[in-house]
Amino acid sequence: MSEEKGVADVSEAIDGARDILAEQISEMAKYRNYARKKTMQDGLLEASAKDEKIQSVYEMYYHFSEPVKKLAGHRVLAINRGEKEKILSVKLIAPEEQIVRYMEKQLIIRPDGDAARVMEEVILDSYRRLIGPAIEREIRARLTETAENGAIQVFGKNLEQLLMQPPIAGCVVLGWDPAFRTGCKLAVVDETGKVLDTTVIYPTAPQNRVEESKEIVKKLIRKYGISLISVGNGTASRESEQIIVELLKEIPEKVQYVIVNEAGASVYSASKLATEEFPQFDVGQRSAASIARRLQDPLAELVKIDPKSIGVGQYQHDMNQKNLSEALQGVVETCVNKVGVDLNTASAPLLAYISGINKTIAKNIVAYREENGAFSTRRELLKVAKLGPKAFEQCAGLMRIQGGENPLDGTSVHPESYEAAGKLLEKLGYQPEEIAAGGLTGIGKKTGDLKKLAAELGIGEITLADIVKELEKPARDPRDEMPKPILRTDVLEMKDLTPGMILKGTVRNVIDFGAFVDIGVHQDGLVHISQMTDRYIKHPLEAVSVGDIVEVKVLGVDMAKKRISLTMKL
Repeated sequence: MSEEKGVADVSEAIDGARDILAEQISEMAKYRNYARKKTMQDGLLEASAKDEKIQSVYEMYYHFSEPVKKLAGHRVLAINRGEKEKILSVKLIAPEEQIVRYMEKQLIIRPDGDAARVMEEVILDSYRRLIGPAIEREIRARLTETAENGAIQVFGKNLEQLLMQPPIAGCVVLGWDPAFRTGCKLAVVDETGKVLDTTVIYPTAPQNRVEESKEIVKKLIRKYGISLISVGNGTASRESEQIIVELLKEIPEKVQYVIVNEAGASVYSASKLATEEFPQFDVGQRSAASIARRLQDPLAELVKIDPKSIGVGQYQHDMNQKNLSEALQGVVETCVNKVGVDLNTASAPLLAYISGINKTIAKNIVAYREENGAFSTRRELLKVAKLGPKAFEQCAGLMRIQGGENPLDGTSVHPESYEAAGKLLEKLGYQPEEIAAGGLTGIGKKTGDLKKLAAELGIGEITLADIVKELEKPARDPRDEMPKPILRTDVLEMKDLTPGMILKGTVRNVIDFGAFVDIGVHQDGLVHISQMTDRYIKHPLEAVSVGDIVEVKVLGVDMAKKRISLTMKL
């Protein structure tokens, strides 16, 4: 024994040896791998309430147990949040006995020897104290990562659908940002998105100046020829909707309204960008303008807002924020580049998402436009500060000019292919001016053998096919194929709903276990994945997307919990 080394007697020496052996065993990859694999295969995740008397959204997890290998991503994220909020206790139950037996078979050479008992204790200690906790942390981190990646994919898909909602063009829109105490902020926006007027009305509690508010709105409708009211779905939306419906019955003008998702409007209204865009407006006026504009052109308006603030999924604040931001930014870029932009009306934030254009160049394009007037050709872009030939090559095909000098500038045909496009038109007997008149319908049928024609024109067959497709429908907007928003003239309340009622609704959000559908009653209804289709689907996105217009039947209404159950199986 050695007091210098802190070993006073035999018992301490044996304990020390045990600790060393336990640590050595825990560091052996073979046993860790086995424990990990076995726990993933046969382990259970258990959750329980710290206090069962507390009512919370996590009640379904108060007595929860599920095999690790079957755990759905949304359950993992919900349990994680419940644990973080100190409502749930969570533990991973591993098949300890099987793991320990395996390790004993591998490590104990003589089961009947004197040292066997000591080794059994060492192995058990190594597993419980070192291997087990490490594996639990590892598996839970892995489950969380997988759940987050799955959720981010769903967010991305939802965001894409939201951004690709079809614009409602050619309407003067009244943006209505509802509120109680501070009043409802209104903004009138013309067909191009220019703000014509703003005001505040107080039709809701505590002021309840309903008749006065109605008169103000009626005057605005007559003065500006408003045909559409865009109402935010936030606080006091229900009360505002009631007043709008009453008002529409009192006027001869044909006006409709839409409830729009105002997620991110308040974030935008307080941003540096909104201050630059509307320096003379307060946050309420900016928010109302944004609510109006996101109906006219959802993509152009929503790109001004941080994608994370648009509200496209559950548990987004629990995610790895860097991964989420990068994924959502990528979705925005893809959407903008898919649609293209009008060079003479696009804002700097929208232009910044185009390939080859950064924020500085985007601002320079807008500054050039303001100084020199509208662009008449794409080539003019080369005069913009810091926009060189390389950037021009990347962005030119995505910039549209309507009514410019060259009709091809209004299409997605790249300037590099103008010569080939000109030869094609000449060969088939068309004039370039005919493109602007609505496209060259039937040009595809006249081209004949594409391979032969491509060789004649000196371009690739794929490039030629793209040119022909574009000339048939110039500057076609892929968003036109999406379902249009439901325009309403009447209101429905939750108490009006009865089981069996069939309604049309808009899919607002898609999550792992179903979809939330706006049926016009302020509270979105849930269509569970099992109620979407008769065929088996792994994920709701196989059946619906954000923005889809769907027909649903009411299954049940829980007024106390404000829950509406819907089915798409009619």
